[in-house]
Amino acid sequence: MQLSIAAAVVTIAVKMAAAWVTGSVGFLSDALESLVNLVAAVAGFIALRVAAKPADEDHHFGHGHAEYVSALLEGALIFLAAGAIIYTGLDRLLHPQPLEAPGMGLVLSVAASVLNLVVGLVLLRAGKRYRSATLNADGHHLLTDVWTSAGVVLGVAAVWATGWVWLDPVIALAVGINIIWTGYRLSRASVRSLLSEALPPEENQALDELLDHIAAQAPVEFTQRRTMASGRQRFVYLIMDVPPQWSVQASHEHADMVEERIDGLFPGAEVFIHVEPAGVPHRRLRGPF
Repeated sequence: MQLSIAAAVVTIAVKMAAAWVTGSVGFLSDALESLVNLVAAVAGFIALRVAAKPADEDHHFGHGHAEYVSALLEGALIFLAAGAIIYTGLDRLLHPQPLEAPGMGLVLSVAASVLNLVVGLVLLRAGKRYRSATLNADGHHLLTDVWTSAGVVLGVAAVWATGWVWLDPVIALAVGINIIWTGYRLSRASVRSLLSEALPPEENQALDELLDHIAAQAPVEFTQRRTMASGRQRFVYLIMDVPPQWSVQASHEHADMVEERIDGLFPGAEVFIHVEPAGVPHRRLRGPF
């Protein structure tokens, strides 16, 4: 996240310079979005530090949800930036002004976009590796910023080539609408995760395949399979039906083996296995999530 913060500071300076040199509201809108990136990066850095804390007396299942709060904050900030951009674009549409030194502005904006592209790809790779909602959200936001900047650059180039100054505020409005859509998607994903959403379908499928394979090799059955993602943490809860004649020790040893196999599939996952005698009706248990 320190890389994201540093990149945001540099990008803001470069894009603000482009907006100041040209007087373009398109470049200004691009700079405002980068300002949101900076605030979001700082919030993400704090969230990652909180999420990394181990479980304690007040948070028995860790602090992983802090990452989703950060992503939700980023979505809210995006909405604010979009409102400012749309307001500025409408004002310039009603009061058009010619652009100054557009060539220099284009060079500065392209340089900032390349920086965002590199940092965004690095964050996405890290987010996938560490299963971090914060890194993933910040990476996607930076790549969205790259596409936004590309549209602004093409639009300002078109203004420079045609002299149609009304294109500049229209570009700013398009940027604002695009940012609103990005904020909506980030906020929706964060809310779903805060509501204890299950692991992704492909991970649940991999878990089912593993449990079915284990059940095929021993007289056990796994029921009430439930999962939950909390930031980079994974939680797996299931009931294991065993033969009634099995001893407590045998059941315990088999459950330990299952936990080890799941840990091999999902390293570091918290696994909760409740043992029940097969063939004996049991009520649906209330799990930890």
